Amino acid sequence: MISATENSAWTLVVSKGQSRNPKKRELEQAVAEMGQQLEGVQVLVVPHLYDLPKGSESYKKLSELEGNLIVVSWIFSRAAHWVLDRNGIQGQIGEVLLASGEDDADEATEDAASVEEESNGESDAAQRVTDLYPRTSRTIHCIDLKLTDQSDRIRSEIERIIQVAQQAATTGGSLPIVGGQLVQIDEQTNRRWYPVIDFDRCTNCMECVDFCLFGVYGVDGVENILVEQPDNCRKGCPACSRVCPENAIIFPQHKAPAIAGANTAGDEGFKIDLSQLFGAPSKGEDPIEVAARERDEQLLLAGRDTVGIDDQLQKRQADRKQSPKDELDRLIDQLDALDL
Repeated sequence: MISATENSAWTLVVSKGQSRNPKKRELEQAVAEMGQQLEGVQVLVVPHLYDLPKGSESYKKLSELEGNLIVVSWIFSRAAHWVLDRNGIQGQIGEVLLASGEDDADEATEDAASVEEESNGESDAAQRVTDLYPRTSRTIHCIDLKLTDQSDRIRSEIERIIQVAQQAATTGGSLPIVGGQLVQIDEQTNRRWYPVIDFDRCTNCMECVDFCLFGVYGVDGVENILVEQPDNCRKGCPACSRVCPENAIIFPQHKAPAIAGANTAGDEGFKIDLSQLFGAPSKGEDPIEVAARERDEQLLLAGRDTVGIDDQLQKRQADRKQSPKDELDRLIDQLDALDL
């Protein structure tokens, strides 16, 4: 059994899934009960993080916690971190080595290296929002429950996280927590659909504000972009994610991993071109054209006039065509050359 240091504070947050799948409920229960066995760790079970409004009882409880968090949920780790961030639960991204394959540590290390390399590239010269407004020093480790159905693997990763923190003596000045406590919050939620911003990538360019015509985005008191009216978002529409130059907009419930928050390197075209590569009807379209079409579909459903590719999108298209080709572009060129 892990023994927490005297001043460390850990809370294991178990976020329930949206479905009623009994196997998912069993895994959530097993993880919660396992957390009770770890000394110095308290367990908080809440409804689906993405569906909870900011003023919910669950987020009020989370906002009272002062220590480090380990959050397990049914959405990608990156998505979970920024869902918490938008609801005022902020901290540094904690390393998670659990992956879907057998070589967990190797895969996670390669993914982290890929993201690090991408963030240090020439295209990342612009300042990110978190460069200007750093988050608190505590760490938030987000574990994706979709990666495994074995609670023992999740336990091993949680133990590893705490052990690493103990070895590094990263107490962070947190208050001690009595281990073995389990608090479960039951509150009614409805399934929601809205964008979440990854501020580690966002450069505050405001293109999402200009693109979205449904009043979803706004700015705060220091002119930072924010999702001001999340429930104005049109259900199922990810168009703003496609036009974001930095891949900073996440829709956690989207079926495409790159849009749902997976740590996929490359530009936004990756999200579209892969679907075209495997048989989507509009093979020649680029992400801008797809985003414009999706926006027009939602405008028509709302009884409004379509806009199409406006001046802003035309400029984005021109800029994108002038940019160097990425790995996917080169792959498609090779496939075209084969004349399949």
